This record gives sequence, C-alpha cells and structure tokens, in this order.
Amino acid sequence: MVYHCTRMPGFVPEPQSDLVHEQGLHHQLTVGQMTMVAVGGSIGTGLLLGSAAALEIAGPSVILSYLVAAFIAYTVSMALGELSSMHPAAGSFGLYGELYLNQYLGFLCRAAYWAAIAFSIGAELTASAAYMAYWFPAVRGELWVILFSALLLIVNLRSVLAFGRFEFWFAMIKFATIVAFILAGAALLLGGRAAPQYTAHGGFLPKGPVAPLLAVFWAIYAFGGVEMLAVTTGESRSSKDIPRASRLTFFLLAGVYLGAITVLVGVMPWNHAGASESPFVSVLRLAKVPAAAFFMNFVVLTAALSGANAKLYVASRLLFSMGRTGWAPARLGKLNASGSPRLALLVSSYGIVTALIIENWAPKQAFLYIMGAAFSGLIFSWVVSLAAHISFRWRLTVQQTAALPMRSPFGLWGSILGFVLASAAVLHTLFATRINEIGGLIFFAALTIAYLILKHRRQGSPP
Repeated sequence: MVYHCTRMPGFVPEPQSDLVHEQGLHHQLTVGQMTMVAVGGSIGTGLLLGSAAALEIAGPSVILSYLVAAFIAYTVSMALGELSSMHPAAGSFGLYGELYLNQYLGFLCRAAYWAAIAFSIGAELTASAAYMAYWFPAVRGELWVILFSALLLIVNLRSVLAFGRFEFWFAMIKFATIVAFILAGAALLLGGRAAPQYTAHGGFLPKGPVAPLLAVFWAIYAFGGVEMLAVTTGESRSSKDIPRASRLTFFLLAGVYLGAITVLVGVMPWNHAGASESPFVSVLRLAKVPAAAFFMNFVVLTAALSGANAKLYVASRLLFSMGRTGWAPARLGKLNASGSPRLALLVSSYGIVTALIIENWAPKQAFLYIMGAAFSGLIFSWVVSLAAHISFRWRLTVQQTAALPMRSPFGLWGSILGFVLASAAVLHTLFATRINEIGGLIFFAALTIAYLILKHRRQGSPP
C-alpha cells in the first residue's frame, strides 16, 4: 500500500516528498493504539520522578509551569495533526521539515530525534534494571537489561498490529495508575484528610514570580512524546483516524499531567518534595494504599519498559524512512515478512549497549553530556514541526485552509507563539549548564557533518 499526499485544489507541495517511498508498511494501527504509543512514550520519569525537581524549583506555582508546557505541547500536537493528516508517513516531522522548510532541517530533525530517542531507550532499560534491584538486589543489572531488551525486540519484530495491541495494554497500566492516583489525592483533599498546601510554606509563589518559568523545562520534559503520534501515522489504519488520535493524545496527557501535579501540590508540602522518596509514594502513603513504595516501584518499572517499547518502535520507523530516502544505508529500509524494519530495529537498539557501557565504565559526567544532547534533539523536533506548520499555513488560501482534514484552533499564530516558546526552551536547555552546552553543540555539529557527507553521496543518486 502506498500513501500519497492529500491534494487540495490549487495546492501542490514541493516535489521531494518521501511518502511514496514507504511502501510495504502495514496500515493496521487503530486510534487507540496510535494514541497509546504516544502516551506510552510520554508518561515516564518526566512526571513520576521529575515532578519533585520541578516542585523544588517553583513550589506550588509549578502548576503554572505545567500550564505553559501544556500550551506549547498543544500547539505542537495540533500542528503535527494538521501536517500528518495531509502527509501520513513514518518520516513525519523530518518529512514536514524537508517539504516546507529545507532539506538540511528535514535531515537534522529526523537524525537528531532518532539519535536522541535511540539513546534514551538504553537509559530507560538501565533505569528498569535499577527498579528490579528493589526486589532482587543480588541479581546483576546487566541481566535485567538483556532480558528486557530481548522482550522488546521480540515485540517489535512482530506485526505492527501485534505491537500496537501489546503497547496499548502496557501503556494503559501506568495511565490507569496515574488516574487512580489523581482520584486518591482528590479524595484526600475533598474529604478533609489532607490540608491543602497551595499557599502554605511561603504562599503560592514562594520562590518569586520567575520561578514557574524556570521550572517549565521539567514540565516540557514530561510532555516529550506527543510528537510520537506523527510517526505512527505511517501505519495508521485510516488517515481519517489521525485528527481524532491527535486530539485524544494531547487531552489524555494534559489531563493526567495537570491533574497529577495539582494533586501533588495540594497534598505534598513543596519543601518536602524529593527529601526521601518520590512525592507520588508520599501521597499514596497518606491515602493508606497498602505497600505504596512496592506499588510505585512496579508502576515506574512499567513506565520505563512501556516508554522503551514505544521509543524503539518510533526510532526504527524513523531510521527505516531515512534508509528509504537515501539519508541512511538502503539496507535499513528493508522490511521483514511481518512488515517490521528488522535491521533498522536492531541498529536503533544501539542505545542499550551504549547506555550500559557508559553506566558501568565511563565517568558519570559522560552520561550527563549525552543525555543533555539527547534532550535537545527531542525538543528540536518540536521547533522544526512548528516552523514547518507555519510555512505550510502561510502558503494556503482561505478556501484551502477550510478544506483541511484537520485544523488547529489557533492556526498560524498559535504555531508562531509555540515556535517562540519552544525555541526558548531549546536555548535554555542548551545553555543552562556547561554540560548541556558542550554536549548539544557537539551533537548538532556532528549531525551537520553527516548531512554534508550524505548530501554529497545522494547527488549522483536517482530520487
């Protein structure tokens, strides 16, 4: 099956589209499965563990940080929803950058995201091994990494329908748990069993009015993953499902993030956050949930494995798309009988080995350098997606805009504002610390060199 660009009267995209190259992918993912891949890739340490760091920075006003991050994520979700409704493809935001900006940004976006997300797979599996030590302290962490890696590779090598079903239920565990957490916390507050902490210990803005902006970084990190939906559109059952999946992904994530952080701030004194345990565990203890620490360890383990599973899928599809269009070796664009890009999948699991090596033998500083660079690569996809959407919308007439399969409520100006805010987040991430600055600049410089080499090789190749 071949997906072609959706055409509107008088609108012809630039000719370098790689949609027609993604032949062989099986279009079997339902709305729920597409949504849960993005939700599974998003809900993780950014919320479950990063919430404590955000609370310490901003206090109760961290709620404002999550609102700002939610707005930025909304502009990204709607922009990608519009673009993927027009161009459903595994190449996703890399394709949109190439179509509506230029070849360099299209490559840089796709390659940076692939490198970043593939490395983070290893980080998630390394974290999973650490969680298993809670129950099996005598077992070496490397054994768990090997076992979990084998499981995820088996799941991803099967048909996309089987993968979608597995990830749907895997991601549903942590989603349902956080919903239960929100309900438990709300019961504590509304039932009078916990005194609201929104203005205790220095008021709503104990660290000053600028603090919520400083904590936006952690909040955006929690929303990282909404862009994964665009990658799944290359295997969606129908392009008509994309608008619904885009809206559903954002509203599910925004609902659980804003609900969870509001409950945390209300129940947990902000100046106790991260003192001895996860704030989620503290709230569950107050709600008298039996074995709260045991239960939350299971949840964060599930969150890490589900996130690694979704990221492995996304990374393999991006590398497959690059292999089909000459931005990576052509062998990476081959599919097995189940429609899975086997070699691209195996190459994308490099992060597992890399993370193990760095975790065990390299200085801790090296791990921080690479993670800083990786996060810059993830957020860079938001910036390119918003810029591509601005260029896309700028070319449309009023009639063409009205005919879009999906329309962002904020349109062009929403993406412009989102672009400014997301760009500020990227710059803040890069220059917040010396580690991020050096790691990020080396990362993008290396990808630029790779682009120049690959472009030179592609010039003599047929399109």
